[in-house]
Amino acid sequence: MDLQLLLALVLGIATIIVLVLRTRLDAFVALLIAALLTGAVAGQAPLEIVDAITTGFGNTLASIGIVIGLGVGIGKILEVSGAANSLAHAFLRAFGKGREPWALGSVGALVSIPVFCDSGYVIMNPLARSIARVERAGYVTLALALGCGMTLTHHLVPPTPGPLAVTGILGADLGAVILAGLVFTVLLLPIVVFYARWIGPTLEPKVEEHVREAVYGTVATAGVGGSGGSGGSGGGGAHATGTALDDGPRDDLDAEAAQPPAADPSADLGRPPEGAEPHRVGAFVASLPLLVPLVLIIANTVTGAIDQNTQGVIGGDEYEPSAWAVPFAFVGNPVVALVIGMILALYVLLPRWSPRTKAHGWFAEAAASAGLILLITGAGGAFGQVLRSSGVGDALAEAVAATPLPAFLVPFLIATLVRIAQGSGTVAMITAASVTAPLVGSLGIDPVVAVLACTAGSMCFSYFNDSYFWVVTRFTGLQGLDALRGWSGITTAVWAGSIPLLFVLNLILG
Repeated sequence: MDLQLLLALVLGIATIIVLVLRTRLDAFVALLIAALLTGAVAGQAPLEIVDAITTGFGNTLASIGIVIGLGVGIGKILEVSGAANSLAHAFLRAFGKGREPWALGSVGALVSIPVFCDSGYVIMNPLARSIARVERAGYVTLALALGCGMTLTHHLVPPTPGPLAVTGILGADLGAVILAGLVFTVLLLPIVVFYARWIGPTLEPKVEEHVREAVYGTVATAGVGGSGGSGGSGGGGAHATGTALDDGPRDDLDAEAAQPPAADPSADLGRPPEGAEPHRVGAFVASLPLLVPLVLIIANTVTGAIDQNTQGVIGGDEYEPSAWAVPFAFVGNPVVALVIGMILALYVLLPRWSPRTKAHGWFAEAAASAGLILLITGAGGAFGQVLRSSGVGDALAEAVAATPLPAFLVPFLIATLVRIAQGSGTVAMITAASVTAPLVGSLGIDPVVAVLACTAGSMCFSYFNDSYFWVVTRFTGLQGLDALRGWSGITTAVWAGSIPLLFVLNLILG
């Protein structure tokens, strides 16, 4: 690889990491500065750099901006309506007594598809506490299973904003990514449960006293070290409830960790009319805003593949849907599918007496939480476009092709390194996708494989510089080395477990 272009790439990635870690600038500005620096060092003309940045930003948001906005809106309605809690209890009943870690891991995975994992963990943690209180044991097991279950889909399954952004940057088929991400989630969930069951009883005696009292009560110290399965929580967050390494955990997390289970979520839905039944959402109804869009998107992918095979143009750019496939392509378009999901969420999950202004306010909150992610995603696309137009992407592709390293491991390793360096999984996967987007076509990497490589690599070793680390460990009552053994260990275990899955996926699609 040309030394100048290699230097441009290294300086670009280093700039992102240093600016996020050591300055007041966030990832959005850091990515833009990195794009400017990379283009300049690579020898690109100044106005061409600016043009590449604006083009890449616009093209990226054109493909996924609407979908991210709708996805976080659906997640907010699931949160405030009590639908997420209803789904959790349904999973517990379905799995049965003694299988609580499996139930909570599955609950976490489902809830974290539309709901940010930080807030999802806060919503679901009372469920883990109530189970542990009944069992008189196993809170750490349940807490870790719930939290890492959320990590899986938060990193692997659109329409969670991170993987959705990576899908748009790499130009992969969204339905295929959803299917592959769900398969990865199902195959990695046993690692979550087995690790939680293994480490949970060891860490149970180390839980902070105020958290132990909140979970078990003042007389429930006997037996809390038992191995009864349980574990709590996590999920994507619309707001940061943790903090960075240099600030330490926040006092409000310590305070909230000691609080009893949250009040009835229906309290914020508006005042019901006299004599109205309390608002409750059944599990099946609660699943509709999630299930219907996912089914429509996947149906579009499947029917499109069948139609392409019939026409003999599989993977070709010249494909035009046949008349029978057009309806599936329309309703299965992510924008249309998620509009349908939003309508279902608003008119099926919320009671008729919820004021229109409240619904508008909830959507505004969701949009605010998605705003920074949209900016970071667009800046990632801008960085990737500069890499393409400056020739850095082609040079990197040639350098990778000359090594024995499987090409799909390049985005995986980049995401891993960026994640460890600066803590954010979303920034790590978007950075990896931006850097490797020029490689996908030239090295023959299937876009779906490239997406999963970026997202799986970003799960590695959540620790002090990750806000979600503080959310999980503060609510679980773990500190120091115990927090690292529990939470950092379980996230690294699923990261390692994804490596053989990537090799298999590459054999199938590559």
